[in-house]
Amino acid sequence: SIFVRVYESRIDLLRAVIIGAEGTPYHDGLFFFDVFFPSGFPNVPPQVYYHSGGLRLNPNLYNCGKVCLSLLNTWSGNKNEKWLPGVSTILQVLVSIQGLILNTKPYFNEPGYARLSGSAEGEMRSLRYNEDTFLLSLRTMVYLIRRPPKIVSFVSCHVNSLHLGKVVPRNSSAVPFGMLWRDRRE
Repeated sequence: SIFVRVYESRIDLLRAVIIGAEGTPYHDGLFFFDVFFPSGFPNVPPQVYYHSGGLRLNPNLYNCGKVCLSLLNTWSGNKNEKWLPGVSTILQVLVSIQGLILNTKPYFNEPGYARLSGSAEGEMRSLRYNEDTFLLSLRTMVYLIRRPPKIVSFVSCHVNSLHLGKVVPRNSSAVPFGMLWRDRRE
């Protein structure tokens, strides 16, 4: 799932939360991204910052917050993978982060390791990487609990739903991607 929040006073900012998909080392983890729309947007890509908690749990997500993705023009790629004015969208960016970065075998996202995919050595390395990544993902959740971002009720509802086996309540202050809510300064 992808959730977003916009700010009434800053239409050039967006916060996104991506919940790690089942079957990945990111399963049920919360991953926060701040998106800045520069003055040249949509002719230039948005700038995306990942709240890492100082941890690097993916070759494309740096501990300094950098998101490495061709669509953001932060990684080389062919011209169809880069930001295309009039074609590329923020939805495309968020779905790419969810599907291409927070995937089942992130080890192979590292340049040069894709060639090992399918080999016994590559699959063993990928399995070890996934185990380490899962532990880092858990540490990220602890970081979020200790230093919750502005969407505090979302984090606490998600953690409680995991613990109690319940679904995040509909009255929480987050909504699925595509539905926006106002910045409530309480």
